[in-house]
Parts: sequence; C-alpha cells; structure tokens
Amino acid sequence: MKMKKQISSVLLGLAFALGSVSVNALQVNHSSQNEGALDNSVINYQDLFNLEYAANPIVMPDGKTVLYERNSMDIMLDAKRTNLWTVSLDGTNHMPLLSSKDNHSNAVFSPDGTKMAYLSSKEGKIQIYLRDMASGNTARVTDVAMRPNSLRFSPDGQQLAFAMFTPSKPRSLFSLSFKPEGAVWADEAHYIDQTLFQRDGVGMNRPGNMQVYVVPAFGGTPRQITSGDFDYGGQLMYTQSGSHIVMSANIRKDSEFDVFNSDLLLVNIKDTTLTKLTKTSGPESNPTLSPNGKQIAFTGFDDNGKSNQINHLFVMDTDGSNVKDLTPDLDRSVGDVQWSQNGKGLYFSYDSEGKKHVAYVTLSGKISVKTDALGGMSLGRPYTSGNFDASDNGDIIFTLSTGDRPADLAVVDKRGEITQLTDLNRDIFGHKTLNKPELIKVKSSVDARELLAWIVKPPGFDSAKKYPLILEIHGGPHTAYGPEFSTEVQMFAAAGYVVVYGNPRGSTSMGTEFANLIDKNYPSQDYDDLMDMVDAVIAKGYIDGSNLFVTGGSGGGVLTAWIIGKTDRFAAAVVAKPVINWVSMIGTSDIYTFMTRYWFTDFPWNDINQYWDRSPLKLVGNVTTPTMVLTGELDVRTPMGESEQYYGALRLEGVESSLVRIQGAYHGIAAKPSNLSRKIGNILAWFDKYNTSKLREAETK
Repeated sequence: MKMKKQISSVLLGLAFALGSVSVNALQVNHSSQNEGALDNSVINYQDLFNLEYAANPIVMPDGKTVLYERNSMDIMLDAKRTNLWTVSLDGTNHMPLLSSKDNHSNAVFSPDGTKMAYLSSKEGKIQIYLRDMASGNTARVTDVAMRPNSLRFSPDGQQLAFAMFTPSKPRSLFSLSFKPEGAVWADEAHYIDQTLFQRDGVGMNRPGNMQVYVVPAFGGTPRQITSGDFDYGGQLMYTQSGSHIVMSANIRKDSEFDVFNSDLLLVNIKDTTLTKLTKTSGPESNPTLSPNGKQIAFTGFDDNGKSNQINHLFVMDTDGSNVKDLTPDLDRSVGDVQWSQNGKGLYFSYDSEGKKHVAYVTLSGKISVKTDALGGMSLGRPYTSGNFDASDNGDIIFTLSTGDRPADLAVVDKRGEITQLTDLNRDIFGHKTLNKPELIKVKSSVDARELLAWIVKPPGFDSAKKYPLILEIHGGPHTAYGPEFSTEVQMFAAAGYVVVYGNPRGSTSMGTEFANLIDKNYPSQDYDDLMDMVDAVIAKGYIDGSNLFVTGGSGGGVLTAWIIGKTDRFAAAVVAKPVINWVSMIGTSDIYTFMTRYWFTDFPWNDINQYWDRSPLKLVGNVTTPTMVLTGELDVRTPMGESEQYYGALRLEGVESSLVRIQGAYHGIAAKPSNLSRKIGNILAWFDKYNTSKLREAETK
C-alpha cells in the first residue's frame, strides 16, 4: 500500500539521525554473524581478503608450460597483489616464477623465447625488467616516472616498445607572480580547456597524453616516437621488418566528441612519421600481425549511431588494402584476437547467452567453438569475463568459470576435453558450501521473447521453506551477467537470501537486436523483463512474497531507482552508484560526450523531455520503498551529485532512506577488498532491517 508521506522538517532530521544509528548497529550485528567462528561453513567477509584468481595465461616457449598471473589480496595494503606463476599443461609442477610482496605482471616473451620482459614494483615505482630464461638473471630496463604498459618485443628481440602517459606543461591564463618566499598560499587554480577533463579511476586529468616509446631491450634511454595532443597506444604491433609500429589512436580534431572514430596508424620508428592504415567511421583497434608478416588482424565496426554496436574481426594486408570481415554473420562482439601458429586462422573470444566463448575462424570465415567456460575474473558481480591463450597444437588454456569459485586455469584439447590445472581457493572454500548459479529461462510479458536469468540458493536450501528474494541488476546497460562466481551474490545467499539476476533487454551476449531494444529508450521495458524474472522465481513456490528486495549498481542503480518508482512490491532497495537525473549527468560525468551522441538524439537544452522522461528522479514522488543510496566518494562515471540528488529527494518525500559514501572509491568500488566488503555489508544490513522473517526470527531468540 502506498503510504501518506507528510513529515515535518524536525521529524526528518530526527529520522535521519536515528536511521544512521540503526543501520550502523545492524552492520555490527550482521558482521558478527559472518566474520566470527559461529558458522565457518559459508563464505564470510574475511574470505574476501583471502581470494585468489588466475589471469592472463601465456603458453611458454617450451610449449609444455603456462605462465600466468596469480592474483591475491593484500589485507595490509587493502589492494590486489599480482605474481607470476607457472604450471605444466598436465597440471603438475605448479611453481612460482616471480613471487613476492611486490607486483610482477604483464609478461611478454621475445620471439626466440629466450627473454621475458615484464613489469615489476620491486624497486618502488613500476618499471620494465628483462629476465634471461636460461639463467634467471634479471635486468632493469627503464627508469621512468609513469607506469609503462602494452609491452612488445621487436622481431629481432633487441628492442621493446611500450606506451606511457606523458605529462605536458599545465596551461594557465593567469598566475600571481609576487608570492613571498616561505608564504603559505592556496595552490594555483586549475585552468581547464579540455572537454573530457576527468576520468573515473583517476580523477582530474593531468595535462598530457598517452605516447609510445621504444627502448633497447637490455636497458637504456626510452625514445618517444609519438607526440601531440592525442592518446596513442592500446595493443602495439611491430611490422615484420621491425622498422614500424602499428597502433590505434583517434587523431581527429573532434576526437573528444567523435569518441569511437579511432584508426590503425603506422609509425616509422626512425623518423616518427605517421600513416593511416584505416579510415572508416568506427573504431579499429587491437592490431595483430600474421606469422608470415603479410596480414594484420584487427577488430572494429562501422559506426551506425546505435547505443550498442559489435566488434567484427577483420584481416587486411599490411598496407591497409584488401580488408575482409571474417565474422560478418556472427551477431556477437569479438575480442582477444590471436593468430594460429600456422597462420591459417585466428582464435578469438565472444559472449553468447551469458557465457564467454573461445572460437577459431579460418581465413575463409568458417567458425568453430572451442569452449564456452571462460570466466571467474569479475569478483564483485557475475559479469562475463575471462582470458585465454592457444598453444601451437591448438590446445586452449583459459581462465575457468565454475560458478562457485574465482578463476582457475584449465586447458581444453582439440577433442573438447577440459583439464583443470589449478585449484587456488581450495584452502578457503573446500570446507564451505557455495551453490552454483542455476539457469532459468523466462518468457517476457512484453513480447514473449526468451530471457535468461540465474538463481543462487542459500547453503542448506530447503524447497519446503519460504525464503526472502534479492533481485540483483547489472550495470552497463550494455553488459551481460552469466553463471559466474560473484562475492556479492554468494554473500547474499550465505545470509539466507535466494538471489536472482539476469539479462533483461539491452544486455549484450544476445545479439544486436536484443541489445538495441533500449536504444534511445533506457530505461523502458527492461523493467518488465526484470519483474518477469522475479515472478518466475516466486512461481517456484519457495519465495516469501512479502520479503522481496532489489539492488543494482551503475546501470543497475538506474533500474533499481526506476523500479521503486514504478512499484511498491519490494520491502527495501539499495540504489548503488546510479544516474538519477540525465539532465544533470551531462557535463558532470566523464563520458558525457558519449552519452549525448549514442544514448540521446539531442542535447538536453534542445529536447529536455527525452532526458527527464527517462530520469528516475521524475518518479521519486511515487516511491514508498525504504531506500539506501550507495556510491563511491570519488566516482566521476556516475558522480556523487546524482546520489545526493536522489537522497535529498527521498528525504523531501518522507521516504525512509540513508546515504552511504564509500571512501576512497571510484566507480569500481570492488577495487579495494575492504570497500567491496563495506558495500556488501551495508546492503545486507539495510535488507535485514526490513526483512520481516529475520526480524521474527530475532524476536524468538
């Protein structure tokens, strides 16, 4: 029932203060149940600091061993730590190669396999190092001020190319020149004349750009081979002669507005002249040279202005001629492209129906799927993910998704048989119960199309009982969930909730038509798809319909706020890092030029109705659901001002509400394990506060 929402300003202030105390108290109680020794048979908050996962496998030159990045959590530094480990393709000889308290990552091998370049923080700032594989001796290659990336050996192994942010002199129109020596003044004003002046995960952009460098592989002075006010980099590729490097960059004058229009560029290493190899209207990137040096594979698409567009896999001659689309009929976006050893085809990955696949395509365009089991690398929420590498004989080494564990390494041979190579989390999960996601197929009430969703049940699930339900919604909106491991979902289930999540219209992995059902129309019938998923779980008979809860982050935060503006069926909601007002987002988000071009048809001052009609703030007068708003303090993708607007509106409307500001967090709250834990803990504390079954259970104790 919709309640009357009239409350005095004095009572509002009291409600705010008391609400904060109540939530904090619930957090303590909830934490004590999950962190202590009361029930160590389920996942708990301490486990989030003990997780490990595999990433970026590389078949080593011997063809029998895999090098991979073993990622763990440093509880003292509240950060991820990456080391380099090896394991044989039969699962034996699992050994560290570079393992310490420092970070070692991004390994690449020289063409002859005798040397390995990698990044390491072992002497403070991250630098490039070179390891002789026979002797194990290492040498520091660089002494640079910024982090290098995109390492690539030259064909003769004598040179390394890399990309690095290169600061430029700050611009200013005015400065005070008479500051007395020793005076303590405020810092100089920031003069900004960039359109995109901030970036999530970084904050305010420093003056400068990504540039490409070359350096002798055995150490020396890096030489910059690109320059100017454009960002160069991405995946770097040497030509067969070693005289040129191919990269991707958008060097158009309006690049900050025409954000997709990058090209493949050929730079002469000696004289730094640039030549465009592609000139289409969309993004061309990820250049990869064929083994015979005669063709370049790359990904891209012709920009059609839709909010979702898919990357195709192309090949062309090294001079940019004879471009051929190898995946014209694959209605999925491709990535992670690599040539087969014989040069007769390419391996690539793509998402389909919530799973990440590895496939092989011949140069004539014939596609064969090798596995659909990639995943396990998105620890927070169950997004599709995964890395792979192919051996010379066609075996695929990949990060394995099991649904109840983060990524391990596995290999699939040409017969399709999978062998798991690692078991990184047996120590923390071997004695615990974590249920795998179960697929359900739901018919949309809008147009009868098939929707995919997954259910995760609590440990010890009993179908004769009634459970509270959490609907968890993905962001994007053009992304996809799948049957993946997720700390958030598993923690919700461990707290006694059945969790459902899925891919409503607008999600990827279901084709361009499905994704673009929300083109210039988001949010819309994706709301109905999500309600259909909830109803499908309720129909199974084990859900307490009076204890339904909803949450989601980013695009899922948008939809959560939209949902509670449309219905009062949920007992409580947590709106995480949302867009609340599309009008105020323009000019404050770090992707506002993209949004105005691909998500709307005009600027808000020319057509405000399309922005306002799709803003959850427009529906706030309908909201009666107790609502928590939760966002990272440093977020510039969906800035804190959006959350503050919504929280203020909820308070004005007299809705029970709270605001949680996660400190030190950008849009990716899960970057720090403590903040991931705080996010989960606050959500569960808020839901437990309104979960009548838990309240009744507490009263009987």
